[in-house]
Amino acid sequence: MSGENESVTYRVEDHVAVITLNRPEQRNALNFDAYDRLERAFRQAVRDPDARCVIVTGADPAFCSGDDVREIMAGPKPAIPPPPTVRHAPTPAAMAALECDKPVIAAVNGAAVGWGMELALYADIRIASEKAKFAELFIKRGLTCDVGGFYRLPAIVGPAKAAELLFTGDVIDAEEALRIGLVREVAPHAELMDCARALAARIACNPPLALRYMKEGLRRAAYGDPRELGGWAIETIRTLMKTEDHREGVASFLEKRPPVFTGR
Repeated sequence: MSGENESVTYRVEDHVAVITLNRPEQRNALNFDAYDRLERAFRQAVRDPDARCVIVTGADPAFCSGDDVREIMAGPKPAIPPPPTVRHAPTPAAMAALECDKPVIAAVNGAAVGWGMELALYADIRIASEKAKFAELFIKRGLTCDVGGFYRLPAIVGPAKAAELLFTGDVIDAEEALRIGLVREVAPHAELMDCARALAARIACNPPLALRYMKEGLRRAAYGDPRELGGWAIETIRTLMKTEDHREGVASFLEKRPPVFTGR
């Protein structure tokens, strides 16, 4: 069980593990500590014999507003550059979520944007509150998405719709997410966790070994290697983070003004 003041909490009840992003004042934006704790929570769910299904959600008012821009994108850069990387590793938290061998339900209670939408995509099933919003905002910061936008989004909503969402960075509401098949259902906000727990209970009452193999079968049916794709995504993101357009995307966000991109 995690402490109430931690950036990510983990609790299990009736064979359902609930992972909660717990930085509500920052709209559950992820800093380095939260990324690390999120990875550990998913790894803990895999090891936990009492957990048969996982719900990931956020402390109101948001699900996850993506990276903490001030800490991760606009924070201090290391004085000594890291040595060259031969092969980039994918985001550890992304792989922990994708490789979780228990069924994962995302209970999207508010904004799921940037890496927050990525996190929702890593789940097997998504249920949205009527207050939910979704957006792959990376293009607005001069970046590409992480592995979820490439690996999961086209299979869920179709290649053309995925391309539209990735190329525009448009925000869509819960009803549009339901229409395009991004979410399974839209629930009244106050009933979201009850809906997620009810579905999780229906899943968790089934034999755990068969559930794990069922999920593995679905994973094998997916196209491509998420580790290879995730490593390429991180390599590309790190390259783009050195561009003027990325710096402009961050500056315009912090200064609350329209960006002016130059292709440099």
